[in-house]
Amino acid sequence: MSLASSYLFLGIAVFLGVTSNSFAKSAEGFTLLVPSIITAITIVLCMYALSLVMKNIPMGITYASFAGLTIIATVIVGVFKYNQIPNLYSMIGLALIIVGVLVVNLLGNQ
Repeated sequence: MSLASSYLFLGIAVFLGVTSNSFAKSAEGFTLLVPSIITAITIVLCMYALSLVMKNIPMGITYASFAGLTIIATVIVGVFKYNQIPNLYSMIGLALIIVGVLVVNLLGNQ
């Protein structure tokens, strides 16, 4: 698997992670069947995609990138789907997460 396809699978894992997070909220504590099933399926597929990424990208960099990007994307979904607007301090923290993901990916392998 090439490095480009590893990053494609990382993007897929992020999408699946955000999907599982969104459906976990909709599952209302896993009391609703359909959102609970979708949450379970997407998290398993997400972990499978991450395992493929780790064939070419070190585990720490993979997970740091996945976690940071999933956090940012989940916040964006929260803004649009649930009208959850982050405050100034949250925005600063999110900006630091973005910087951290960039540093890890651009400078972490040197």
